[in-house]
This record gives sequence, structure tokens and C-alpha cells, in this order.
Amino acid sequence: MAMSCSVSLAAASGSPFPQNRSSERVKHILKEFKPTPASTQNWRISKKQTLVSGPLKHRRTINTDDSDLEFAEKLKTIKDLLRNEGEDPIQGLAMIDAIQRLTVDYHFQEEIDSILARQSMLSRTFHSDNNLYEIALRFRLLRQQGYHVSAGVFENLKDNEGRFKQELSGDIRGLMSLYEASQLSIRGEDLLDEAGDYSYQLLRSSVTHLDYKQARWVRNSLDHPHHKSLASFMAKNFFNDEPNGWVSELQELAMTEFKMVKSQHQLEVSEISKWWKDLGLSKEIKFARDQPLKWYMWSMSCLADPCLSEQRIELTKPISMIYIIDDIFDVYGTLDELVCFTEVINRWDIAAAEHLPDYMKICFKALDNITDEISYEIYKKHGWNPVDSLRKTWTGLFNAFLVEAKWFASGKLPSSEEYLKNGIVSSGVNVVLVHIFFLLGHQGISKENVELINNFPAIVSSTATILRLWDDLGSAEDENQDGHDGSYVECYLKENEGSSYEDARNQVLEMISDAWKQLNQECLSPNPFSATFSKASLNIARMVPLMYSYDDNHRLPTLEEHVEPLLYENVSL
Repeated sequence: MAMSCSVSLAAASGSPFPQNRSSERVKHILKEFKPTPASTQNWRISKKQTLVSGPLKHRRTINTDDSDLEFAEKLKTIKDLLRNEGEDPIQGLAMIDAIQRLTVDYHFQEEIDSILARQSMLSRTFHSDNNLYEIALRFRLLRQQGYHVSAGVFENLKDNEGRFKQELSGDIRGLMSLYEASQLSIRGEDLLDEAGDYSYQLLRSSVTHLDYKQARWVRNSLDHPHHKSLASFMAKNFFNDEPNGWVSELQELAMTEFKMVKSQHQLEVSEISKWWKDLGLSKEIKFARDQPLKWYMWSMSCLADPCLSEQRIELTKPISMIYIIDDIFDVYGTLDELVCFTEVINRWDIAAAEHLPDYMKICFKALDNITDEISYEIYKKHGWNPVDSLRKTWTGLFNAFLVEAKWFASGKLPSSEEYLKNGIVSSGVNVVLVHIFFLLGHQGISKENVELINNFPAIVSSTATILRLWDDLGSAEDENQDGHDGSYVECYLKENEGSSYEDARNQVLEMISDAWKQLNQECLSPNPFSATFSKASLNIARMVPLMYSYDDNHRLPTLEEHVEPLLYENVSL
């Protein structure tokens, strides 16, 4: 039976900041209603990865109280070393690179800023024709810091005929540094693209005649370039088997830090697990995913600084709702129900929500409660009420989901351009980054920035493009290219008759590369957003390949491999 939408869509929620709103309100609602069955049509396939399904195990955390004094002493030692070594151009760069790869850079930001400011001046006045490693490392570290360094610094690496100098071909460390630097290219930098291809080919062919350690370093660099990888996941690969000097001091510091951060993450997982269990949605909306660890992995990855614990916990809540709502649109809701659900969200009308099916009513009231609670906390801390901005992101997501549902119901695929424009919104990235923007309020909320974040800025859309296209590429591969998953790949093949799946895949990879270039551009100075927000955007893009690399059993083995040591295992040198 078609569902009527002729319900009252009058005023909705009243004050957005009632003092007593908590998960108890939602628990009461959940006891009151029971979901009813509906259609099982889906537009995209939902995957239930074993990594994140089922109850979370509570594990004993590590007590680090006794190591506080020792850690403070190690930290002071490294800071002194960094100040001293930073006077030497190459040593200073090498130390910063190591500190960032071992994910302890937030302890040294003042020292790093000072060294890179000097290095920036040096890059404008001094160009070495001989040290490929130094040129490329300085370029990469400055670009990562937001400096708009010209790719022209690599012109000196070419001979009079415009080819890279022959003597560079045997410089393995320099070529690795060059390849890593090429990952920070922006649109129009053909020289940097050429340098990336050149170094990649030479490094790939060199692996067979290098010793084991060198070959391992080269493969890690090619498969997981630093700029496009999550440092927290790759740090274990950077520990030297035979450290000496400042490297030894730094590795000891990083190991102590790793244990403390792991303990903190375990506590956060426990808190998220309890929140999710108390909320009760997994029991009342049984068809939806029950994956709190997976949702937390997004928060843990994009907000890596240990001091952002509260923000990680709060961010996991809207992320969980994105997945639940996605399942409602993909798996359970009929088109008539979805239309009415979206109308209620567009008006954010609690009274009208009473006319929705029970499972939608439960979902809406949970979403409303979470949005109000987060808005209230942000208002208390930063003096800005973000409720309108947060609701706007949710209405955008619902509208995009509904467009996809209508495409599926019609049996017709949109154009690839139309699909991607909508898919960037339905990716959910905008919802996540707008929440992050306000949760990081201490780093600068202004009327101008709020207006900017409300209008899907390029730093958001480029990140969303990367996620949407990676997701679609994974879906196409998972469905053996002959399902109706509504992906960009399927739309492209329909438009380009005679093209193969490999043609479509190459097109998607090229578009992902271009989106990365735009994201790199948006992170350069001047940037209206904070460095932490820019890093969160980058980290979402870095996390995407891990979240959408499924095996034949619909699992995420690469993500599982990285998650275990970060949360549960002890890591030794």
C-alpha cells in the first residue's frame, strides 16, 4: 500500500538545547515502537565485514602512569636534539620526516614550524643540482606544511634535452624521495607528474636486484607513499632494526607513545560500544549494520591527535547514523516511505515524524537527539550554535539518497556526470567534515568560515569525490562487473559503448588522481580552514582505500591487519 504524505508538516522541535536530553530519551522511544517489515530492494549492495560485526571484546588497557616522568624526559631530549640537528638542513629535514612517520609530530609542532620556515627561505635562495634526496624531501615537507613551493625546483634535475639526468637513475634513496614528493602535485604540474612516473618505473625495476631491506623500503614507498597513507597504520614499517643516535631516541619515544595512545583508543572503543548498546538501534532496526568498531575507525583515523579524544567519540555518533540511514534507503524502505522520510528531514519536523513507519520514526528521533546533543555541547564550548548547519548536511544526504532510490525504482541509469554530482553528496563526507569543523571549534569558528563550510567547499567535494569513486570501484570489482550496483563504472560503460571494464577502471583511477590534486591544492596556504581540519580531510581520503578493498568473503583484510596492532597487540621493535 502506498504511504500517504499528507501529514501535518508544521513546526517541529522547539528549543534545540533542552538540558535533559540524553540517550535515555531515545531508549524510551525504542521501547515504545517496533519496526514493521517492508521492501528489501536495494540500490547499492551493503557489506557486513567480519571485522566490525558482532559484539566488541573488552580488553585490559595498559597502565602507563609509571612512565609519565620517563616519557617527559624522553620528549625533552628529542626536542633538544631537534633544535640542534635542525640547524643542519639535511639532518633537520630527516628528523622531521622520521617524527612524522612515527606519528609523534604533534609533540614537536613548534620546532617543526621553526625549521620549515627556515627551509622555506632556503628553498627560494639555494638550489642544489646534486642532492636529489634533499631537494625532493624539502619540497615534500614544505608542501605538506602548506607552503606553495614551486615544482620548478626539479627543473635542475633535467639535462639540456629535457630528460632526467642519467646519474639520477642509480640514486635509490633520491628516487624514493622524488616519488614521495610527486604525490603532492596539483593540477597543471606536468613536471611533477613526469617525475613521479620516472621515479616509479626506475624503482619498480630496481626491486629485483636490491638487498632485502632496500627492496622492502622501495616496495613500501611505492605501495604506500607517505602523503597518501595513514601514518598511524604505516608507522610500524618505519622502525629501524638497528637504530642509532637520534633515531634510537626517537623510536623509544614513539614506542612509549604508541602504548599510551593504544590504551586511550581502547577506552574510547569501550565508551563507543557502551553508547551504541545503550542507544539500542541495533536491536530495534535489525536489518541495519551493527559495526561500531568500523565507525570508530573513521574517527580514529581522521582525528589522529590524542588530545582529540572527545571529538573522536562524538564524531562516531553521526558516522553511525550515516550507515544506518544508508541501510534504510538501500535495503529496507519502500520508495513511498523514503519520500515521506525525506520530507520530514527537509522540514525537520518531529510532529510529522509520528506518521512515519516505526523504524523510520526511531531513526529520526535518534538522529534528532544526537544532532541536538552535539550542537548543545559545541554551543557551550565555543559559543556557536551549529544546529542549522548540521541539519542542512543531513537534509542534503537524505535528498541525495532519495535521488538514488528513484533512479533504482525507474530502472534507468543516470549519466556518469549526473551520477557523480549526486554521489559526492551521498558519500556522506560532507556530513562528517561539517561535524568535524564544529567539533574543532577551538581552532576558529567565524561567520565567514561557517558560510563557507555550509556550501560544500572544494576541500570537502574533492575528498568526497575520492571516496565515492573508490567505493564504486570496489563495488564494481566485488560484483564481477555484471551486477546493477549503480556505480560510476556502470554509468560510464553505458555511455561509452564498446569500452571494457579495464577502460572504465582506468578512467576512475585518473579521476581519483585528479581529485587528489585538487585536495592537495586546497590544503596549501592561504587556507581558510585550520591545519587540523585540512589534515582530517586528507586522512579521510587516506582511509578510503582501506575501507573499500574487499576480498572474496566481503571482508577487509588490509584494514583488519592495521587495526589489530593499533588496538590490541603489543608491538616490538
